[in-house]
Amino acid sequence: MTRLILSRRALIRTGALGGGLLLTGCDKLYEQPRFRSVLESAEDLHRVTQRALGGQALAREFAVSDLSPVFRANGSREGAGEDYKRHLAQGFEDWALRVDGLVARPLDLPLSALKAMPQRAQITRHDCVEGWSAIGQWQGPQLSQVLELAQVSPATKYIVFHCADVLGGAPYYESIDMMDAHHPQTILAWRMNGRPLDEAHGAPLRLRVERQLGYKHAKFVMRIEARDTLAGLYGGKGGYWEDSSGYAWYAGI
Repeated sequence: MTRLILSRRALIRTGALGGGLLLTGCDKLYEQPRFRSVLESAEDLHRVTQRALGGQALAREFAVSDLSPVFRANGSREGAGEDYKRHLAQGFEDWALRVDGLVARPLDLPLSALKAMPQRAQITRHDCVEGWSAIGQWQGPQLSQVLELAQVSPATKYIVFHCADVLGGAPYYESIDMMDAHHPQTILAWRMNGRPLDEAHGAPLRLRVERQLGYKHAKFVMRIEARDTLAGLYGGKGGYWEDSSGYAWYAGI
């Protein structure tokens, strides 16, 4: 089945800015650098506009009675590599989250240390780029607490999440900027619907960045890297789907 891609760029290309783009010349127009730059600037405009209206506004939270009876696993259902499979079999007892890059204090945080930190629990709606949504309960420390512990440099502009899953032969990764990194609902979730994450949902740790679409919610997080640029990192666009399929880097909802 053809994957339904709902990035802002795709919506614009298929007519969200007017029926004229539905003509056969659309793809040829998109290949022109000047036309393409207009579409990409629209993505930047969306980010700036949303934040101007409330950069730290909270995503809606729900009640336990609103939990979806079934919460589909988005993206990869399995972590890759012998090390991951070993940690999974051992219940992640000797696993540690690496935090490095532009930090004064690189960290290797065991799962037990993450569980011992102050926790945030939230019931939110997950909106997938494929067109489905589900409501789930998530628990874990706020990302901002981990970054503070690592003493992230003021030069940091992006937080990158390196993951244990592989798609199309390439490692999965995602990134967010510092405003989203410090949002109170941005957490490193190890618990879902009252239980530790299972493999299909990204054990041992997944990002929850509640004001963005589901592909930004990196699963199987193994390492967090603070960077001042995304240049030179894989395809340079800030995430696996951004590099491979042209998804918008900023997927705010």
